[in-house]
Amino acid sequence: MPTTDINRPEVLAEVNAVFDAYEQALVSNDIEVLDTLFWHSPLTLRYGAGENLYGFDAIQAFRQGRPTGNLARTVTARQVTTFGDHTAVANIEFVRAGSERIGRQSQTWVRMPEGWRVVAAHVSLML
Repeated sequence: MPTTDINRPEVLAEVNAVFDAYEQALVSNDIEVLDTLFWHSPLTLRYGAGENLYGFDAIQAFRQGRPTGNLARTVTARQVTTFGDHTAVANIEFVRAGSERIGRQSQTWVRMPEGWRVVAAHVSLML
């Protein structure tokens, strides 16, 4: 892949916009938007701080059952990289009010016919 296909401004802007929509939906617990932004496939996965979820149905069930308090967080570092027109990775570090632990989130995004979707995600906390 030519380096000119990495972080092309128009593709990077699209992914940053959809990532911002994801982040807003996450902290406001907008499950409908979160569900829309994940690929509806049994191949989708999300490794969380305390759970391993395989397939969209498991991810959706987790969201519907998770506590809705203390969802706000401050993003302290962010790196989004796009590769061509159809693939991107987004990584952030974050902190929550009242906690000194640093959280990390990684997502792989793919442009599907219906738009950009998360196909894999990982959330963890540093000790």
